[in-house]
Amino acid sequence: GLDAALSAIASRCTVPVTVEVDLASRPAQAIEGIAYFTVSELLQNVSKHASATRATVDVWRTADRLMLQVTDNGRGGADLSAGSGLAGLTERLDAVDGVLVVDSPVGGPTRVTAELPWRG
Repeated sequence: GLDAALSAIASRCTVPVTVEVDLASRPAQAIEGIAYFTVSELLQNVSKHASATRATVDVWRTADRLMLQVTDNGRGGADLSAGSGLAGLTERLDAVDGVLVVDSPVGGPTRVTAELPWRG
């Protein structure tokens, strides 16, 4: 399931990552795949750009939405408008009526929240 898959991704990150998945059931395979890809890309960004010493991944369901949040204690400054990989993630999520929100003030921390439709 998603918990094991995300834990495997987290183990490859260059900083320690805590993963918390609170789901009573699994979303549709396509949504689960997008969630996996999103967390993978976000943790790669942590490894490459954040200068962080730790990160967290939280996954939960709220009504008809699958929520993902990746947080790190790095230097911040991530910007959706910079034509980065974050812009590509935004487009991928938008294609399934999802949303990506980046909160990353210069100096950190960075919190990226992804919201996907729940399809079971």
